[in-house]
Amino acid sequence: MTPAIDAHVRLDTHPTHPSAVTAVLTGTQARVALMGLEAADWTVAADNVLVLARIDHEEPYWAEDAAKHLIAEGITVEIAPRLREAMDEEWTWPNYPMPWCTRSEIREVSNAAQKIHDDIRHGQLLIHAHDAHTTVAVGSYLHRGGKSVYLHGEDHLRQVADTFDSPAQALLAFEKVHAAEMRPGPAPLDRHRTRRHRGPLRLRRHRGQVRTLPPGAGDRPRLPGRCRRPRRSPRRLHRRARRVREVADLVG
Repeated sequence: MTPAIDAHVRLDTHPTHPSAVTAVLTGTQARVALMGLEAADWTVAADNVLVLARIDHEEPYWAEDAAKHLIAEGITVEIAPRLREAMDEEWTWPNYPMPWCTRSEIREVSNAAQKIHDDIRHGQLLIHAHDAHTTVAVGSYLHRGGKSVYLHGEDHLRQVADTFDSPAQALLAFEKVHAAEMRPGPAPLDRHRTRRHRGPLRLRRHRGQVRTLPPGAGDRPRLPGRCRRPRRSPRRLHRRARRVREVADLVG
């Protein structure tokens, strides 16, 4: 039996941000819970207060996952009723560009996109350039031996479409394909925010009922994800990534 740790974690929905989750820690060994939550990508907001905020609105799911791990370590976890309701609520994206994906596969795609988002936010992935009219970009990981990557998509659909051994090779290949609309640095946040709020409503199913929420899905590119192949698989990204790779082979 796992020995009890003198740490208590109270999980609740954030008071102002719709899907974010807060964790308030107490106890003489609260630092143990803090380290566990930080390892799960929670952010310290104040002394013994952490916040989980994600681009895919899956905070309740990942908060429940974190709670299970904390409990397994012997830490007491309390889940507020409104957060428990959100955890029990089943929801889906309408017009999802990969409709053949299962719910777990959708989470796998969005979790990979979240990691890319966090790498950019923490300065581990530097974006060199983007295309002004599409959702493609090129960047490099800054750690020793880090690859350069060709990214496609935005928000919870962003994925690594190809990798390169050097920033120079990646930039030359990207420029050959996207020279007309190539812009330095990452895409402006305002453009992505506008795209998000132009899309259809998200739908939630709760106890057999469907609820509508404010717009948040946005127009999404058709991306090949980590899901099973559809009967008609999208080929646009494959062609573009192949063109980038062919150019890279020529300049490499």
